[in-house]
Amino acid sequence: MSSLRDLPVATLQFYVTAPYSCSYLSSRKARSQVATPNHLITSELYGDLVQMGFRRSGAFAYRPYCDGCRECIPLRIPAGEFEPNRTQRKLIRRHNEQLLVQREPLQFRDEHYRLYQTYQSHRHAGGGMDQDSRDQYAQFLLQSRVSTELISFRHPSGELAMVSIVDRLPDGLSAVYTFYNPLDPKNSFGTYGILWQIAECQRLGLSYLYLGYWISGSKKMAYKAGFKPSEMLIHGQWRRVQDLDESQEAP
Repeated sequence: MSSLRDLPVATLQFYVTAPYSCSYLSSRKARSQVATPNHLITSELYGDLVQMGFRRSGAFAYRPYCDGCRECIPLRIPAGEFEPNRTQRKLIRRHNEQLLVQREPLQFRDEHYRLYQTYQSHRHAGGGMDQDSRDQYAQFLLQSRVSTELISFRHPSGELAMVSIVDRLPDGLSAVYTFYNPLDPKNSFGTYGILWQIAECQRLGLSYLYLGYWISGSKKMAYKAGFKPSEMLIHGQWRRVQDLDESQEAP
C-alpha cells in the first residue's frame, strides 16, 4: 500500500501536529502526521501503515510530516537476504554464548526502568528522554494495541544487559526500541540487538526487519549502514539501497 486512500487505511483519520524541536537535526523543527483513532489500529492495519512509513510511539502511529524537510526515510532489512559480515558473526557467536534470552510480559518492572534511565543518561543526555518519569517510560514503551514483545537479554548471573521492544507485523518485525547497559561499549549490545532481530525474522519466516528512519545528516542513525542489503521507502516505493554511510555502534 502506498496511498492513504487504500483500504483498510481509509477507515482512519489523520492529523498533523504543531511544529516541535527535531530530536535528530537540532537546527530544524519537526511535525508528525498521526493516525487516529488508536483503537482501530490492529496489528494487520499497523503493518499496512508501517509499509507506508509510519512508526509507533506508545499507542500513537505517526510518520514525519515536516515543512520543507524530507530527511527521515523509512528503512528496512530484507531478512532472508541478510548475511552477517565477519565482525558481526563473531559478535553473534559471543553474545549467543554469553546472554540468555527471555520473553517477558509487556509491563512495568523496576529493573527495566533503571536500565532505561542508565542508557538514556549515558547515550542521550540532554535530549529530554533522560528525564523520563515512570509514567513517560510506560507510555512510550509499554502501551501497545498491536502484537508486541518485550525481549530481555541477561547474563548467566541474572543481571539484565539489554531490553528490546519489538512489534510483530504480518510481513516482518518492527524494532520499536532497544536499551542496554552502556557502561561496557566493547559489548556492542545495540548492534547485537539488531542482528538478533534479523535472525528472529529468519526463524519466523518473516520477510523484513523495519528499522525506523534513516537520516543522512544524523550521527545517531549512522549505525544502520552496517546491515546490508537494505531498502528505503522513496516516493511511496520501497527501493534497494546500495550503500549508506559508514556504520557505527547503535545508539
